[in-house]
Amino acid sequence: MNDDVVERLELKLAFLERANQELSDVIYRQQQEIDALRQHFKELLERVDASREEATKYTAEQERPPHY
Repeated sequence: MNDDVVERLELKLAFLERANQELSDVIYRQQQEIDALRQHFKELLERVDASREEATKYTAEQERPPHY
C-alpha cells in the first residue's frame, strides 16, 4: 500500500471514531432525558392516584338537594 491509501484510511478511521463518539454522546443525553421524563411521569401518576384517594367527603349540610 502506498502512503495515500494509508492516509485516506487513517482519515476515514478518524472520522468514524469522531462520529461514533458524537452518537454515543447523543444516546447518553437521550437516556438522561428519558430517565427524567420517566421520573416526572411517575410523580404525576402518584399525584393523580393521591387525588383520587382524597375524594371530598360532604356532610349532609353540604350536599345539594337532588332538585339542583
